Amino acid sequence: MRIGELSRRTGISHRALRYYEEQGLLRPLRRPSGYREYCEADVLTVRRIRVLLAAGLSTATIADVLPWLVGEHADHAVHGPELRAILDEERTRISGEISELGSALAMLDSVIETPLRLRSPERSPVGQPVSGRVLGSLQNRHCRALGTQLAAT
Repeated sequence: MRIGELSRRTGISHRALRYYEEQGLLRPLRRPSGYREYCEADVLTVRRIRVLLAAGLSTATIADVLPWLVGEHADHAVHGPELRAILDEERTRISGEISELGSALAMLDSVIETPLRLRSPERSPVGQPVSGRVLGSLQNRHCRALGTQLAAT
């Protein structure tokens, strides 16, 4: 298949596919006309590249890991303990990011679960929005009052 078909099937731009080739992540055949010719396995390879990029791995690290994912590791420069060290480091980093995202998710859940009356912006007696400085003061009073209520329970 040509680059347009691979792009359509993976949702990745032609430019990104050419970049992956420059980085050694894809190795399409070249026709005499110069057109790139991709095989069916390249669809899965592109999807794997996208997952690894989304996880935050650099293209250099992906170049080290990818051959092991597609069964082409026999002639690859990074072997055994070296690859394991790279993967352990990336796993630790990703686990830390997952933990941070979990904390952010819990915080958002807490805000979502807060009754609407506690989340809506304060309004002046005539129904006009209150200025930022006044709103901050009202929110501080509201938080102190809420803290007092929670301490009493």
